[in-house]
Formats: sequence, C-alpha cells, structure tokens
Amino acid sequence: MSTPAGSSNRPAGERRPENRPSGVRTRGHDDRPETAGERRLINILIVGFVLFVLGAGLWLGDALLESRRMDECISSGRRNCAPIVVPLPPPDR
Repeated sequence: MSTPAGSSNRPAGERRPENRPSGVRTRGHDDRPETAGERRLINILIVGFVLFVLGAGLWLGDALLESRRMDECISSGRRNCAPIVVPLPPPDR
C-alpha cells in the first residue's frame, strides 16, 4: 500500500517526533498552559519595549531636526547659531 507524498500512517492527532538531541527541552504547545501572571509579565515587557522604541525614535527625530537647524544656520552665514549660556554673576548686596 502506498501513501501520497507528504502524508503519513499516523492518526490525525498524533505529533511527529522532533529531531533534537536528548536532554534538550523546549517549551511547546503541549506543555502546561501559560498562567495569567506569565501573560501579564510578557505583556508588560512588550509594552515597555514598544515605549522604549517610541522614545528612542522621538529622541532621534529631535536630534536630527536640531542638527538640520544648526546646519541651515551655519550654511546661511550666521555666526550666533549655537548661543553659549553663561550664568549671571550673583547680585551684589
């Protein structure tokens, strides 16, 4: 009896054996289900990562905009493009 290519003689719900060395454990879908605490932790980590990426993108955009402004100022021939902030002396009493 021959079977079509890609099919097997296993029952429909049976999984194929995995080709991995003995002693190596991976977490698959057939292990214990995730707990609410694990899902919450993963969601918090994902939100933190997204906020970090958004913050880094905003910082980078602001830095590029400031660099462009400085370049345009210097290109136009102005000399006071980057004012130096000097603290005022203390008032005499």
